[in-house]
Amino acid sequence: MICPVCENPMVVLELDQIEIDHCLHCGGIWLDAGELELLLDTDEDRERLKSFLIEDDSVKEKKYPCPICNKKMKKVFVGEEKKILIDKCKNNHGLWLDKGEFDDVIELSSQNRERKIIHLLKQMFESKLSSKNNGGSK
Repeated sequence: MICPVCENPMVVLELDQIEIDHCLHCGGIWLDAGELELLLDTDEDRERLKSFLIEDDSVKEKKYPCPICNKKMKKVFVGEEKKILIDKCKNNHGLWLDKGEFDDVIELSSQNRERKIIHLLKQMFESKLSSKNNGGSK
């Protein structure tokens, strides 16, 4: 899959049978429809996430193409305070999260922030970022 932001190839990371497409260049993450919900432990967390997604057509930030259908995605705020802005495919193919937004969305959506899966994901992304910042592969 090609990154919708920087147009570099993305790598696929698999965790508990969920494939996460990750851009090593810009740090963004693509989640296919329903994958973010699968990363949350409880039905309560999943419902909480759904109630937090607020579409906003007035946002002037550049709209990226969906890596599946190539249509421009919608801008969606996560949370009542509108502090996290992510991209959502108009055809519901999935969500694009810029670098750092994944952790913020998971923390906002999950009432149990110390879950094992969050810890594993943070380790995966932090180790990749550390190796890149220390002269690792680009």
